[in-house]
Amino acid sequence: MNKLRASYKICMPFLVCLFAYTTMFAVQNAQDTIAQIAKYRQNAEAAIVIQDYDEAILNLSLAEKLLTTFNDDDSKTNVLLTSVGLNYYLENYRKAASESNKLIELLLKTNKRNELGKAYNRYGFVLTRTNELQKARMYFQNADEIFTELNEEKNQSDVLMGMGILELKEGNPKNAVNYFDAAIPLYQNFGYKYQEAFSQLNKANALLQLENTSRTNNVRLAKQALEAANILIDANDYTKLKIESYKVASEIALKERKYRSAAELLNIYSTKNDSIHQVYISIITKTIEEEANLGNLTEIIETQKNDLDQKKKSINFGKMTNGLSIALIVILSLLTLSLYKNNNLRAKANELLQDKNNELLLAKEKAEKASLAKAQFLSTITHELRTPLYAVTGLTHLLMEENPKDYQKEHLNSLKFSGEYLLSLINNILDLNKLEANKVEVEKTTFNLKKRINDVLVALKKSADDRKNNLHLEFDESIPDRLAGDPLKLSQILINLVGNSVKFTQNGDVFVRVQKLDHGNNKVMLHFEIEDNGVGISKKKQKSIFETFSQGSLQINRKFGGTGLGLSIVKNLLELMNSKIQLDSQLGQGSKFWFNINFQISEEMTEDNNPNNIIYDVDYMALENKNVLVVEDNKINQMITKKILEKNKMRCEVADNGTDAVKMVKKNDYDVVLMDIHMPGISGIEATQKIREFNEDIPILALTAVTIDENLDDFYRAGFNEIIPKPFKPEEFFEKIYRSINSKNKFVKAN
Repeated sequence: MNKLRASYKICMPFLVCLFAYTTMFAVQNAQDTIAQIAKYRQNAEAAIVIQDYDEAILNLSLAEKLLTTFNDDDSKTNVLLTSVGLNYYLENYRKAASESNKLIELLLKTNKRNELGKAYNRYGFVLTRTNELQKARMYFQNADEIFTELNEEKNQSDVLMGMGILELKEGNPKNAVNYFDAAIPLYQNFGYKYQEAFSQLNKANALLQLENTSRTNNVRLAKQALEAANILIDANDYTKLKIESYKVASEIALKERKYRSAAELLNIYSTKNDSIHQVYISIITKTIEEEANLGNLTEIIETQKNDLDQKKKSINFGKMTNGLSIALIVILSLLTLSLYKNNNLRAKANELLQDKNNELLLAKEKAEKASLAKAQFLSTITHELRTPLYAVTGLTHLLMEENPKDYQKEHLNSLKFSGEYLLSLINNILDLNKLEANKVEVEKTTFNLKKRINDVLVALKKSADDRKNNLHLEFDESIPDRLAGDPLKLSQILINLVGNSVKFTQNGDVFVRVQKLDHGNNKVMLHFEIEDNGVGISKKKQKSIFETFSQGSLQINRKFGGTGLGLSIVKNLLELMNSKIQLDSQLGQGSKFWFNINFQISEEMTEDNNPNNIIYDVDYMALENKNVLVVEDNKINQMITKKILEKNKMRCEVADNGTDAVKMVKKNDYDVVLMDIHMPGISGIEATQKIREFNEDIPILALTAVTIDENLDDFYRAGFNEIIPKPFKPEEFFEKIYRSINSKNKFVKAN
């Protein structure tokens, strides 16, 4: 008995190892089969891309034959997905539908959400081709829900293209163009050239069916889309798409009334299309014959399977005895090595953790320094840009008042527009810099909300008309007429949001909606919505769209322009006003921005109708012969300011610095002083303080490029009457001078 037990103890470890090795060998054999099926399927996919359908069918058949001897759901799923795609390209829609149903039934039993989304999407394409449009829409929506949930932009691009084709089939070319415009940048990002070319062709077709806009413009855009498609088609030899391009080219020629060219192109399309259909029919017939032979092959495989199993068993037993000792040595070696490495790693872990903590502290310090340096740099660069820009806008204004010729007016208007655009950009950078540095305060004045919104829409109407968009306002009339808050910041928020919607929408609509949510205790909560039906924003980009300098993509930046500052400013302004910007958007269907904000109900009967000097009321005759001292160290700026004043018959003297300015004010009688701030020697603020020591009445206006470090309240405390930021609009310039002089005269009369 003891000998038996001893034998058992000796044999047991050997038997355990033998069982483990046998299991390991079986697993390895299964993995080899799965890998071979995957290789055949990948070969089939590659062949489909280059339109070698015979090669695709051969590899797919080999994969399917292996699946008859080895059942693996993952492999079966992937093979069915490829089969659906292949039959779709071959226009064998009945087989594609049958394979789709099998695939979906198989995937619903698993938790493979991504593969299920692909199956839904491909079935949607098949149903679109068989004109089961309502059912196709349902499957596209199911796919979109899955890809949105998984944040899968690559696959979502195919859903967008499918929805575009569906809208085109349903007679909605405008919606179709939006979907194709949303899909094309994604295909460009991911390098899907076939799909990009296919989308461009469909977009061209959709544009040709549009009727609500200029026919000439639609044909021009369709030709651009066709040209973009043909570049990809010719570079990659996409035969099927090349044939489709002849049909689109024929439609374009027909729209341009080039009837002979249209007929020739249509004839080429018909001939080549019939030819390729014959090829497809031949391939499909060959496939059917191979499927019939597959039954016989299955029987042969089954009869040979037993013989192969017997041979494998004898071969495997011989391999086991040789491999067992190797396996045992390898296992023991791995265990020893693992223990050694574990000890070393544990010893180093604490050192690494300490190093990482030190690195994080250094990184934090560097980030804080970088943020400060960025703020200082942006402040400096915006200030330095304003000085030469003042020369550009000032000289442009002077030249436009000297009766230029018509062709010169065109150039000057372009120069004026460019200067205003650059000034807007500089102002945006300065605004954002101030917001991030917490140097912006919310003001409180009485205003009429509906009037404010209408002013914004009027300001943006030309931009909307240029892109053939319609602006709509839906305003809750129960909102009180007089509210107390910061109307300038609210206008800035709305201009950025509505302007953004106008820029990313064409031939569409932009809606501005304002509703009252709550009313009580002299306060009202309002809900603002800005909605468009433009290209939309992907779920992935929605997470970063409010970051500084962020845009949807490189393609969007190139197509629509801009810096990506507007939405960042909106976000910061709303947070300053205790609100938060929200976004709902879907590619191809448009975007909706919304926020809720509280305002007080004002008891005042009137509001400041001109809080930002938008309407300029100036008596220019009252300014004639007034004496002005311009304090400016920059010679070009001296010349420009002096000429602008003298053009309006005002007498002007110039001081190069603050010290000279103080002396000249003591010696002479001036009606107004225009004081620069940054000058050599004493600054404009110091010069103003010295002047106020002996003259409290003379109007002094700060004429300066304001930086982030300058608080406007400091200017008023120093003794300035007004601030004119450079560069300025001439109307605003003279309005502030007139108002300052007029206020002084009223004060003198009163005394």
